[in-house]
Amino acid sequence: MEFTRKLFGLSVAAAFSLHAGIAFAQAGETVKIAWIDPLSGPFASLGANQLKSFQFMAERISGKKNPAGVTFEVVGFDNKASPQESLNVLKAAIDQGFRYVTQGNGSGAAAAIIDAVSKHNERNPGKEIVFLNHSAVDPDLTNSKCNYWHFRFDADTSMKMEAMTTYMKDQPSIKKVYLINQNYSHGQQVSKFAKETLARKRPDIQIVGDDLTPLGQVKDFSPYVAKIKQSGADTVITGNWSQDLTLLIKAAKDAGLDVNFYTYYASVIGTPTAIGAAGEGKVKMIAYAHHNIPGDIAAVGEEFNKKFKEDFFTTDIYNIFTMLPAAMAKAKSTDPVKVAAAMEGLTVKGFSGEITMRASDHQMQQGLYLSTWRKVDAKNKYNVEGTGYTFVPDKFYEPYVSSTPTSCQMKRPGA
Repeated sequence: MEFTRKLFGLSVAAAFSLHAGIAFAQAGETVKIAWIDPLSGPFASLGANQLKSFQFMAERISGKKNPAGVTFEVVGFDNKASPQESLNVLKAAIDQGFRYVTQGNGSGAAAAIIDAVSKHNERNPGKEIVFLNHSAVDPDLTNSKCNYWHFRFDADTSMKMEAMTTYMKDQPSIKKVYLINQNYSHGQQVSKFAKETLARKRPDIQIVGDDLTPLGQVKDFSPYVAKIKQSGADTVITGNWSQDLTLLIKAAKDAGLDVNFYTYYASVIGTPTAIGAAGEGKVKMIAYAHHNIPGDIAAVGEEFNKKFKEDFFTTDIYNIFTMLPAAMAKAKSTDPVKVAAAMEGLTVKGFSGEITMRASDHQMQQGLYLSTWRKVDAKNKYNVEGTGYTFVPDKFYEPYVSSTPTSCQMKRPGA
């Protein structure tokens, strides 16, 4: 879901080198970003952590510490995880003069924002807005619903499933898989792509259950765990996040369910504590990061934890604040129209290697890790939520492994 060096590490060093002739072209300007995600309701703790993460990174790389020389300011707007409320607070942000917005918790909210931003930009030339999507991963957002003003920094559901099942196909112990996911676009897509990719790569694996649960509404997952037990599954695949994964893991522990969990979001706040010792070696995660990546991202994680006593787990925020100022330096402007054009096809050095914003659909191309929950050791020493455990990488997949084709027919301004 997925961590001080004085010059923002290698990423900024690379950006300075790439744009040496135009560095600091916009020195002194302030770029305001409206953060639109839940600060109340069942996903409030996740939202609060991510808002702090955005504000922490904005402060850390502002001014002379980024190639555009701009100051970033992030302001939070509570959308209560609701698509409709997202539109209300988006309007409020527009009225307050924000030209950049970010959101990620819920693909339904993301789809609503994409549509609203597109309509606003058509009706208000000269006042365009760019949408930086940090975590909403429904593949449709960069396929049938793709939009020029939307840029996704996370890997989508299908990309993660492609990498996850590439790992799973080489695990002969996997024979029976149970699918349990949240009943909205991302969860439905996890189920769809799990069945499709396993059928292609390991047709011998049986799908012995396929449940969709109401998003953020289930308080007791024990009935679902009982079904998993009864099915004889040896493996569970789930795209659940925040409360819906934490409560599922707790119910599985309480019931003594002995299966391996393949997850998307096991590092999200509260879930590692719920996993605890019982999940050692049994909980796996596919993501663009893990807690023990060396370099500047590790320093970020340590600083954030020291300041807030929480983990910095939405690490693509680091990549957003690598690519966005690089695009501004390239464009010699903070104007969203020019920055959007500069960001298309842009490659920069992220925390785990080169990352590219694919021009055809504005889907970030990046490597993915398959990691496993294990005890902290000398090599993997980040102590997640003080549990004594951490996510240890089993496999790193280069961007081409998980990259999936797009059906996007993008309409560009002026076309």
